[in-house]
Amino acid sequence: QHKTSRYTTMLRRLRHTAVKTATTSLMVVAAVELTTELPSQGRSSEFYHKCTDYGTYVLRSVLDAEDAHNAAIKFTKLNLAPRFRATSLEKYTVDTSSTIIYKHPKTKENLKLKFPCCVGLAAGFDKNGEAIQGLLGMGFGFVEIGSVTPEPQYGNPKKRLFRLTEDRGVINRYGFNSDGAVKVEVNIANYYRALEQYNDKDAPGTSDGGELSVTIAAVSNVFWNTVGWIVTRQTVVSERGLLGVNLGKNKYRVSEADTIEDYTNGIMGLGPYADYIVINISSPNTPGLRGMQKVEPLKKLLSAAMRARDSLMDSQSKFGSCELPPLFVKIAPDLTIEEMEDIAQVVQECHVDGIVVCNTTNSRPETLQSKHKDEVGGLSGAPLRELSTECIRKMYRMTEGKVPIIGAGGVGNGQDVYEKLRAGASIVELYSMMTFEGPGVVAKIRKDLAAIMKQNGHRNIEEIVGLDHDEIFWKKREEKRRMERNSEKIIVHL
Repeated sequence: QHKTSRYTTMLRRLRHTAVKTATTSLMVVAAVELTTELPSQGRSSEFYHKCTDYGTYVLRSVLDAEDAHNAAIKFTKLNLAPRFRATSLEKYTVDTSSTIIYKHPKTKENLKLKFPCCVGLAAGFDKNGEAIQGLLGMGFGFVEIGSVTPEPQYGNPKKRLFRLTEDRGVINRYGFNSDGAVKVEVNIANYYRALEQYNDKDAPGTSDGGELSVTIAAVSNVFWNTVGWIVTRQTVVSERGLLGVNLGKNKYRVSEADTIEDYTNGIMGLGPYADYIVINISSPNTPGLRGMQKVEPLKKLLSAAMRARDSLMDSQSKFGSCELPPLFVKIAPDLTIEEMEDIAQVVQECHVDGIVVCNTTNSRPETLQSKHKDEVGGLSGAPLRELSTECIRKMYRMTEGKVPIIGAGGVGNGQDVYEKLRAGASIVELYSMMTFEGPGVVAKIRKDLAAIMKQNGHRNIEEIVGLDHDEIFWKKREEKRRMERNSEKIIVHL
């Protein structure tokens, strides 16, 4: 009986300690929020960024890689991630936005898609579109969700995500784990509904049990901005970032015809919600998928994909910022020169709007130190940086700068972004380095990039893209000037 009493007392003390710790933590968070101009402003403070970056280190120390990834998604979904606040340099001196130009399929007129910042989030982090608003608030100019498969699928068995801490890299073999297109459509529609309610607009769209969360998000935003206005006399409204949708195929759909059908169905189903679309044919974790990068299968796929994309002209754009989203194809970094040249030719023949360069690699540099270096799967992060940049440089040269490139692979600071832009990327994505740097890395990269641009005398991103290719760079500049002069002549004539 004495032992039972001691045991009960010990449990009571543990519960008391847990409650006390939780209460203290909440008070600390509240104090941080309130002493730094309330939540939206508080979450943009340097102190809050450091706290969340330290939190990333803690999660990495105590949780399995996939569990930590899922926790980060939930943290961001709850709107607890740090918020981005532009430096005066980015506000008034340099312009980090970037514009992609592509052709209208019928009129052949130039269409433009402007990204508020050239730095975005790559596919793979928010696979199901659960935390779009929080991710954009962190400072990404665009967020690419997915890869999304038509039907839900679990992907490969766990354990399937590994940190290479010593190498600042990640190996994954997820295998297109996805909640499926229907569920993702609901998530995207709810994001747009929350955005429109916040802006006091009508909110049409799909809803499947999401009204409560949408309403709470909208009311929360209005409440905190109202309180913020009382205290600071200004509201905080983040810029409208863009949404990319990355599409995959179901694993059990193995024939070429089934693969093409999966991608075209994805385009027609989720395309109306997207600012741009990516078809991912380069994941190393889906058997046979990379075979779609060969000439004949690629021609069939891209031709069908472009027809599906063009059919969106006949349907009403549901929420995206453009009526006809550009279509990109994502390629692997493990291609030979001949294979890259074939892809460059097919992409231009099929009038695809752009290329994402590149996906994870199957190769393993000899410099890797981690005990997980021999795990099966795609390698990303710092070990991919140079290979990715070189692939961008080659593809830009092969397409003579005529096809917009989204650069991805190993981005961890402003210099990495700058090098990929010079190599030929119009915009740049990151993902893996957040594993090691935390969510604050986005703000750091934007700050670094703005400083590099000022140091090198660049006023905007257009002055950097393709700078490593002198002949192509100046040819494009001259062509732009000629078009501007022709436009001025037309205006004068009118």
